[in-house]
Amino acid sequence: MSYNDLRKGRFSESGREYLITAVTHQRTTIFNNFHCARLLIKTLRESEHHHDCQWLCWVIMPDHFHGLLRLNNSPPNDLSNVMKFIKGQSAKTINHHLKRSGSLWQTGFHDHALRQQEDSVNIARYIVANPLRARLVKRLADWPHWDSVWLK
Repeated sequence: MSYNDLRKGRFSESGREYLITAVTHQRTTIFNNFHCARLLIKTLRESEHHHDCQWLCWVIMPDHFHGLLRLNNSPPNDLSNVMKFIKGQSAKTINHHLKRSGSLWQTGFHDHALRQQEDSVNIARYIVANPLRARLVKRLADWPHWDSVWLK
């Protein structure tokens, strides 16, 4: 079954929060490069202005990123358009920085719409703790590529 087949019949709901994961093409460790990670972060910030959404938290890992995204109530708000912007814009700027071309991201992304009973703060803690679980650092303060509206 193709990615497009999986997306059929799905829609984005304004005001909803989504847990997002996007993975680099062939799990290439692009974001071990500090500047590439910062370019992705810049694109995440830009997406908030272009698509009336808010990243409640995110973490950039060496070959993927996770985030908790709230689509605000201003239509048209579509999760696929937000992700298309992020993946397209970041691929353009990162490929330019690395003087390369080609795919930066795997096709598609994983999303999970949070239910009312799911606790956004606990999910944010889980997201930003990824570098600890992956044993990339011993303290979250040592990982430079994360942010959260709740955790500082």
